[in-house]
Amino acid sequence: MYKAGDVILGGLFEVHYSSVFPELSFTSEPNQPICQNFDILGFKHAQTMAFAIEEINRNSNLLPNVTLGYNLYDNCASLGVGFRASLSLASGRQGHFLLDEACEGAPPVLGIVGDCYSSFTIAASSVLGLYKMPIVSYFATCPCLSDRQRYPSFFRTIPSDTFQVRAMIQILKYFGWTWVGLLVSDDEYGLYAARTFQSDLAQSGAGCLAYTEVLPWGGEPAEFSRIANLMQRSTAHVVIVFAHESYVIQLMEEVVKQNVTGLQWMASEAWTAAAVLQTPRLMPYLGGTLCISIRRGELPGLREFFLQVHPEKDFNSSYGSSMVVRQFWEYTFQCKFAPPPVGWVDAGGTLCTGKENLVEVETEYLDLSNLRAEYNVYKAVYALAYALDNMLRCEPGKGPFRGNSCASLQRLEPWQLVHYLQMVNFTTSFGDQVSFDENGDALPIYDIMNWLWLPDGRTKVQTVGEVKKSAFKGEELILNEDTIFWNFESKKPPRSVCSDSCPPGTRMARKRGQPECCFDCISCSEGMISNNTDSMECTSCPEDFWSSPHRDHCVPKKTEFLSYHEPLGICLTTASLLGTFLSVVVFGIFIHHRRTPMVRANNLELSFLLLVSLKLCFLCSLLFIGRPRLWTCQLRHAAFGISFVLCVSCILVKTMVVLAVFKASKPGGGASLKWFGPLQQRGTVLALTSVQAAICTAWLVSASPTPHKNTKYHNDKIVYECVVGSMVGFAVLLGYIGFLAILSFLLAFMARNLPDNFNEAKLITFSMLIFCAVWVAFVPAYINSPGKYADAVEVFAILSSSFGLLVALFGPKCYIILLKPERNTKKAIMDRGTK
Repeated sequence: MYKAGDVILGGLFEVHYSSVFPELSFTSEPNQPICQNFDILGFKHAQTMAFAIEEINRNSNLLPNVTLGYNLYDNCASLGVGFRASLSLASGRQGHFLLDEACEGAPPVLGIVGDCYSSFTIAASSVLGLYKMPIVSYFATCPCLSDRQRYPSFFRTIPSDTFQVRAMIQILKYFGWTWVGLLVSDDEYGLYAARTFQSDLAQSGAGCLAYTEVLPWGGEPAEFSRIANLMQRSTAHVVIVFAHESYVIQLMEEVVKQNVTGLQWMASEAWTAAAVLQTPRLMPYLGGTLCISIRRGELPGLREFFLQVHPEKDFNSSYGSSMVVRQFWEYTFQCKFAPPPVGWVDAGGTLCTGKENLVEVETEYLDLSNLRAEYNVYKAVYALAYALDNMLRCEPGKGPFRGNSCASLQRLEPWQLVHYLQMVNFTTSFGDQVSFDENGDALPIYDIMNWLWLPDGRTKVQTVGEVKKSAFKGEELILNEDTIFWNFESKKPPRSVCSDSCPPGTRMARKRGQPECCFDCISCSEGMISNNTDSMECTSCPEDFWSSPHRDHCVPKKTEFLSYHEPLGICLTTASLLGTFLSVVVFGIFIHHRRTPMVRANNLELSFLLLVSLKLCFLCSLLFIGRPRLWTCQLRHAAFGISFVLCVSCILVKTMVVLAVFKASKPGGGASLKWFGPLQQRGTVLALTSVQAAICTAWLVSASPTPHKNTKYHNDKIVYECVVGSMVGFAVLLGYIGFLAILSFLLAFMARNLPDNFNEAKLITFSMLIFCAVWVAFVPAYINSPGKYADAVEVFAILSSSFGLLVALFGPKCYIILLKPERNTKKAIMDRGTK
């Protein structure tokens, strides 16, 4: 298609999607390829460029006094054809321009709109970029084209695949699809998309690729069959395809053949609008496809322009060949112009008359509800026009070129237009702003489309969201999930994961030799938690906390100590209070019967002091019950040690008095009593007790017992206990008590055979035997009892020895005083002694 003008813009479009090259020959003229299979969308794109130029020419505010023309080529979906076309446009091989006598004039074309394929655009830009020929693509999305060093004159009105890939990843994140398959075409578009997708997916941590396959160029049925079989066997239920429709068509043939169902397809913008795939035969498989689609626009007046196409129109003013329009007509009305192919009429085919009406036929050509690639073509043409307009409005002496010069229409050079194209900034009639960044990329924005399969068999492509990038909010995904059609029985989004998410309380353990999305869920160890889904590792709880049963949060550790509220503590407290009560009762009995022979014969003062010390022994056991605090830890052992030394000292002195009295009853033994008078008895008890008080004082000053939180016994418990501070001090305290007890036992044992009226020595012997037995058993039991049970053992030992002393020393006497008063007389006692 060609139209003359003051400035010519070139265009490259896919009007046919296949081509056949004849055999090479050595003739003077090169063999021309034969383009086949008319592509209605490519023709529509070319017509849109023609419409944009016609609209610009009618606009008196844009490029006044300058008429734009166009020269449009068909690339026939062939790299060779497309590259030859781009060189023809740049070099003017077709001779559509004339030079003046000075051999000066505008170049054949000042800029090119196209190509639609990234690989074709790369080839053209690599060569034309050397001459700074501006190329504005409406469909080439390869990220590689953003390289200004390699492609200095390339621009595009479609976002780069870099943003398209990020948009895909955002959708995967939104639906939780972490296990997907990736199919790409065997060209720059697909291969660059694959590398970018793999890199960005790994960086985002959004998921893993179950497989990555390259769709072969040129049609290899065996390879497509293998890929379809792989898709069917894979556990990934989401398939992402970065390829042009020609690849997808061949793939779907195998998908249908092998009946590969149950997949959620995600389409790149290259085949979002491919009507050839939206057929009743393929929609059972492709229904519900989510597509990344370029921005939709509205172009008033485009329909009227499209309706002007007619095979009988004078093409010399608008078209270089009527063949394309004839093919369009035949494609639209399913007829053939005369002479028809052999057998066409016999097979029931109709002949084209030229009287057919485009308005009366349903054709994709007149469907203007989804102008996307067309809108990009429109913006590309206007970008070149605005750049040219800005260049021609340059004021002499204020230009951007050498010597502040400006470009002129007679001496236009493409590199001058590149300078203005880089700075172009305008707003379309649809309200979208168009500008280019330093890499020639336009503002990234995509619509998210969904292929809806209607009950009547028709297909509808609906918009369900958008993803865009702004200076303020960054990349933003907006989805209307309620309107999405899901091609599954559940009518809900599918699940596509290699491994189910690990719930809180577990961590992910990657399976050996598999992608990181394939993992086992391992429960956190005791004392460690994970409170998030898919945690990589478990974290330890703080010192005073422990993991909950589900390992998903930390709970305060249970505290353990000998409490007043637990059965053991209640029993020991009751026993302690009972012992204290009995000591008071015995003390009261002895007070009441203090003048009786039984009481008087047993050293009244020492008996009272012994009962007081026993009461203190019973009460000091209460210091071992309850939560340990500093004062209780310091007081418990001191009170215990001093109380028991006071008790044993009284017993020791009583034993010594018994022996002295017996010795004094013999002839010549009266002198021994002067050493055991009341004053000496009190002094001896005080001296022996003072030694223990000194030991306790030294212990508390040097290494005082302190409360301690022990976590060694139980990981999930805090055992509150008192550490003795100094084992030496504790050992000396116990050793001193043991020394006095053994000494008392030995003295009482020596006096065991005295006459009955002095038989308290037997009671002392028995009581000391009980006392020593309890404390000898205490040592190993205390050492081997953890936590609160060590305190319980010590309390039990205190109570047992105290009860043993109370019962052994005072039980028989209380029995006689209360139950056998006839034996509580001097005569009875003396008679027992003379028997």
